[in-house]
Amino acid sequence: MDIVTITVTCFFGAIALTIIGIPIAYALGFGGLIGILLCLGGAPLIKLGLTPFTVFHSLTWTSLPLFILMACIISETRISMDIFNAANNWLSRVPGGLVVAGVWSQAVMSALDGSSGVSILTTGKVALPQMERLGYNKRFCMGALLTGGVLGPLIPPSIPFIVYALLTQQSIGELFVAGIIPGILLAIMLSVYAMVACFRHPELAPRPAAVSWKERLRSLTKVWSILIVMIGIVGGIYLGVMTATEAAGVAVLIVLLISVVFYRFRLANFVRAMSEAAMLTAMIGIMVIVVTVLTFLVDASGIVHSLSSLIASSGLSPWLLVITINFALLVLGTFMDGLAIMMLSVPLFVPLIVSVGFDPVWFGVLMTVNIEIALITPPDALNLYLMSGAFHEPVAEIIRGIAPFLVVLVIFLGILIAFPQLSLWLPNMMSGR
Repeated sequence: MDIVTITVTCFFGAIALTIIGIPIAYALGFGGLIGILLCLGGAPLIKLGLTPFTVFHSLTWTSLPLFILMACIISETRISMDIFNAANNWLSRVPGGLVVAGVWSQAVMSALDGSSGVSILTTGKVALPQMERLGYNKRFCMGALLTGGVLGPLIPPSIPFIVYALLTQQSIGELFVAGIIPGILLAIMLSVYAMVACFRHPELAPRPAAVSWKERLRSLTKVWSILIVMIGIVGGIYLGVMTATEAAGVAVLIVLLISVVFYRFRLANFVRAMSEAAMLTAMIGIMVIVVTVLTFLVDASGIVHSLSSLIASSGLSPWLLVITINFALLVLGTFMDGLAIMMLSVPLFVPLIVSVGFDPVWFGVLMTVNIEIALITPPDALNLYLMSGAFHEPVAEIIRGIAPFLVVLVIFLGILIAFPQLSLWLPNMMSGR
């Protein structure tokens, strides 16, 4: 067999191994190793030994474990409860006020943890008991909170953005900034739908009593410090005062001080946070290594060049190519984990997107949204099962709750595809383009 055939076989073999339950790191590593041996012989295997050094001998990589540590520290405190209470006080009188407060709480938490799963659990543990106590429809509320988790990786800092930047050699700062406007837009779209649904169907959410201005202002005193952290991270990176790594270090220090002074964060909490951060960092690090090896095989095979030439000769519209790739990512998301999709598709799709003239930063935002939709789309939907297990609700009931919100997400994805400047305006301003 020729090198292209072997590479394609190994690539889809890795996908098949992932589908049957083999851990993504082993599946990708095995596929890349077999492909290199068959196509290039044993000499390039030195690549395997050098890859960990070449990938991680960079300050860019340092931002990932630091932001993960910040998220783990926050998960050991009551910060999410204070954020939700403040949002609820300010939004209590709008239709579906608690649901809207939950969505915007997730938007704020997204600027602190960078992960949809953490955002869903921390906000849900606080919001759902209050929603049930006040007579809200639980299925509707869980659907809103689950889809609101998509905000996690869009609003910086974002763990998927960092991984994408490491795999594609893009600027973490530009990717962070690229997610701000889409994240705010999605929060508005989810909130508007929730308000309209609750206005048309009052049984979904009763109207609670009004909250006094004194109580509203008092609730802000508990979250002002967190707001400073958010503004500091985004503002520092955008203005060029700090790199993403420096912003991560400063953010960890400030969040740690806030947690110790205001939230009784002690040594036992710190040990748990450090242990969880170490395990998550190691897991992602191993996957980045094996994807780098697989990318080497794909580059050596010339597949991307062949596909680019085929597209150019066929007259296929670049926009049709983007739509096709996004559709493929959505389909993959129904039976593969979101991070696995990124690891498998980046080596193939990103060079192809660049070859037809699209911005890889914009595509990174699209891919992240696709991955988050994958996390709530059955059958392989990690966040869906995470919420089901955490709140003891049947999966079928949660699926019925997220169905209308999924429509909002698909419309949102279409808007991002049709209007790239929503993602690129701030990065272009940041870099002076």
